[in-house]
Amino acid sequence: MNNAALNVVLPTSAILGALLLFGLIVSFEGVNPVDVWVLLFMGAFGDSFSWQNTLQRAAPLMLTALCVAIPARAGLVLIGGEGSVVLGGLACAALAHALPLPGGFTGSLALCVAGALAGALWAGLAGWLRQFRGINETISSLLLAYVAIGLFKHIVEGPLRDPASLNKPSTPALDEGLLIGTMAGSDVHWGLVIGVLVCFVAGLWLRFTASGFAVRVVGGNPRAAQLVGLPATQLVVFACALGGAAAGLAGAIEVAAVHTSANAALIAGYGYTGILVSFIARHNPWAVVPVAILFGGFGAAGSLLQRRLGLPDASVLLLQGIAFVLILASEALRDGDWKAFLARLVRLGTRPDPASGARS
Repeated sequence: MNNAALNVVLPTSAILGALLLFGLIVSFEGVNPVDVWVLLFMGAFGDSFSWQNTLQRAAPLMLTALCVAIPARAGLVLIGGEGSVVLGGLACAALAHALPLPGGFTGSLALCVAGALAGALWAGLAGWLRQFRGINETISSLLLAYVAIGLFKHIVEGPLRDPASLNKPSTPALDEGLLIGTMAGSDVHWGLVIGVLVCFVAGLWLRFTASGFAVRVVGGNPRAAQLVGLPATQLVVFACALGGAAAGLAGAIEVAAVHTSANAALIAGYGYTGILVSFIARHNPWAVVPVAILFGGFGAAGSLLQRRLGLPDASVLLLQGIAFVLILASEALRDGDWKAFLARLVRLGTRPDPASGARS
């Protein structure tokens, strides 16, 4: 089986296996697994309302997945996208509060740029720590995410808090002219289009440009990259910053299109779900789009499972966790490893019986 087929078969098998295991687990609570699978599908894709809810949730997942996928092509495992998301949303709200921005496209664009820059600086810091201080980027990015969340809460509940927000501390609401609207005839905001376009452009950049190729060379063989004169350090930091910019853009869009202000609702775990989306998509920006829609659908179906079957709304997190474990396990079967795995099974099945000397 070639790599292209494995790129499809293994993630698909991981998702199907996760659904089967999830159904088995909920059956211990007396719930029919078939009912769970049907409701997952209906809650995600059953009607136009479900589709709109799914696409709204998929939009930020596309961008947060890029925060993992782009650094991964440079050989890094960056899992702190949640920090870039919340700081991107905070930068969006802070800019609107600090400057009198023009309404319409120009003002919304300025908010998105502010969010992207904040996310880029935060994720780029993890790349800088990796290259100049030798600190593992997986650990540093995760710790930086917790620092970012703490900083976000401090500013939202302190200097930028709107006095009118009593029970739920928030920054002042954005002016209506700065909000990112919805597409005609639906409740889906234009952030979905932005997410799809960014994924498409990122895929083109990685595949067809010299700088994208250089990033992939650094990720594939850092030593060879240095021997041919590629600036590996700069490319690694740039890849981290570019991924962080995508996650920061996701935070800005959530503020400007969904919440209208920065508040605790922005800390929704999109950065962590983006890790799963990226791994399922094999860090391919083009494959991120359908995978994000699928997992956006799972998230949208959580409330339906709660209403119809009495399962916790967060039970879909268990499904996501199982899928993540299975996709990591399936990596052992990639490339030539699956042949060795099958050969090992054959050897076990044809091992001589020590009692009779015959093959079992």
